[in-house]
Amino acid sequence: MKATSRTTNILMAGVVLPLLAGCGASEIASPGTGGNVNINFPAPTPTPTPTATPTPSVVAATGCPTIADAQGLKDDGTISGPTGSWRVCTLPAIIAKSITLPKIAGLVYQINGRVDVGCDGGRVAPTSGAPFTSTTVGCTTAKGFTLNGSGQLTADTNVVLTIEPGVILFGASGPSWLAVNRGNRINATGTATKPIIFTSRDNILGLNSDSSIGQWGGVVLLGRGITTDCTFGSTGAGTCERQTEGSVDPAVFGGQDNAYNAGTMQYVQIRYSGYVLSSTFELQALTTEAIGTGTTLRYIQSHNSSDDGAEFFGGAVNFKNYVVTGADDDSLDLDTGAKGRFQHVLLVQRDGQGDALMEIDSNGNETDTPRSDLMVANFTAIQTQASSNNTANDQASMLFRGNLDVRLINGIVVSPNNECLRLNGSGAAPVSFQASSVVMQCNATKYLGTGSITAAQVATAFGSGANGNNDAYTPTLATVFVNGATETLVAATDPKTFDAFFDTTTYIGAVKDANETWYKGWTCNAGYIGFDDTTNANRNCTSLPIT
Repeated sequence: MKATSRTTNILMAGVVLPLLAGCGASEIASPGTGGNVNINFPAPTPTPTPTATPTPSVVAATGCPTIADAQGLKDDGTISGPTGSWRVCTLPAIIAKSITLPKIAGLVYQINGRVDVGCDGGRVAPTSGAPFTSTTVGCTTAKGFTLNGSGQLTADTNVVLTIEPGVILFGASGPSWLAVNRGNRINATGTATKPIIFTSRDNILGLNSDSSIGQWGGVVLLGRGITTDCTFGSTGAGTCERQTEGSVDPAVFGGQDNAYNAGTMQYVQIRYSGYVLSSTFELQALTTEAIGTGTTLRYIQSHNSSDDGAEFFGGAVNFKNYVVTGADDDSLDLDTGAKGRFQHVLLVQRDGQGDALMEIDSNGNETDTPRSDLMVANFTAIQTQASSNNTANDQASMLFRGNLDVRLINGIVVSPNNECLRLNGSGAAPVSFQASSVVMQCNATKYLGTGSITAAQVATAFGSGANGNNDAYTPTLATVFVNGATETLVAATDPKTFDAFFDTTTYIGAVKDANETWYKGWTCNAGYIGFDDTTNANRNCTSLPIT
């Protein structure tokens, strides 16, 4: 990691103790059901002002548009809810040609089961006649794919799924999810006034509340970046690949290209996701799997995911303007050798629900390289407004464990009823933690150490009183997350001195002051968090835009 003035490293070897129970790359917090899941939790303080029920005004489109893929869209009639009636156009199970989903008034697109964008081109892009490492079920010549005599692709399919601003897509049932396979891309580019919305059928029907979770799978981006914890191959040979957890059919990722481009997702909401595909493996709103820095991720909201807000496996992730509301497990989860750079991050959990705000690890394979490597700059992370302890298995609001490197910059952690920071040491070179200009409100314990690391060593690693860090912070945040007088007085650290991806900032936290608006317009509101116009019922996550 890049050096800074007066930072404190913790890089300790010791007796390897078993990891305490947590939610790593192969574990879940609460399984989704594919239906409306209600969780009873105390009313937040202050109680949000109720908003009016939307007045129905949407009139269903007369039919489905024609797309370039010969399989076309299936017209599945209409669906009605509080906002009106919508034409349902169902995507094909495999999108075999590059298509555009246009924004049409009164029309929604249905993801029915697993929908694949193109076929998997393997760890290394195939060349004419050369084999590749895995296949996507259903990729046949009958669907227009060119295969060799062994039934393998001879070139990447290069399918691009383009989604226009304002489009709404929904999962038909629990095991419905979108898989963007290696050698293909997504172009989901919304705008600040017309975000793209991925949601559930119950959301359209008007059945959801602030406690609804786990009603469909989510969005999965698969790439050719470097990963660890191999399902196939090995890290030493550079052939490491993993299978998407819980997927019955192959959904493989991994390779050697940390600059891989899986496409663009910008101004996007992903609502009510997370579903157990099989055994104990669960998707979340967004799952990136060995994508690279060529992928653009900006302005994405994960709302009420029944697992993590998003999870990042392997590869190299550059992500700005990330909002997580109401995740039922961890708000930010990164593992299996991933290199993550995140800036302008707002994490808000539901009162009494969820696990850690951040859980970063290497999934127990401590000798694998590369190490997971995380930097988060300009973040505000909020865990519970009432008396409950949200941290569950992770035991603290932030858990960093295994062989990994973590730097937090310009951060605010509000977790008055929980321990703030836990480091778990194992292996020959356990976690390295550094913080600059980070303030925390914690319970009296504040720090936990497990494995080879003690609580005292964790406190030393954080270094309250040095490098702008303070573990005795009292918030003056306005409207839950906007910096107030206390936050404004904290001297910031320039994130760009650590990584060129970051913007230079002169403030801590995700939102500088009341004049900052990056989070407005494209997000949806909940009873426990409002972003802008809370008087407009159609701005609520439980409703849909009237378009």
